Amino acid sequence: MTSIDILMIGIGGFFGAIIRYLISTFMNRPGEIPRGTLVVNLAGTLLIGCIFGMEIPRMWTLLVASGLAGALTTFSTMNKELIELWRNDEKKHALLYFLLTYGGGIILAAIGYYIASI
Repeated sequence: MTSIDILMIGIGGFFGAIIRYLISTFMNRPGEIPRGTLVVNLAGTLLIGCIFGMEIPRMWTLLVASGLAGALTTFSTMNKELIELWRNDEKKHALLYFLLTYGGGIILAAIGYYIASI
């Protein structure tokens, strides 16, 4: 890995983290499915699927997939929110959030890959 590779990941990560924070802050509401986190995770998986479905230079893959989408999506926050929903006796919301995140993520990554590789 070169210093340019690291720089590209860092630039993408900077913007991905900011976008995630803004969307989550705007859309998440206590006691509900964390819509903001769900949106960024699903958008990120679609984006990653698209990037890997295209034949683009490594530099752009690092910038967009590893950096931007990597920082945009957030596995740790999603798990924290699942635990909070479960502990707050919002088990139906927790289960729906889990299924939407993982099921939707897999489907959107596959769709993105398919669309981009056409």
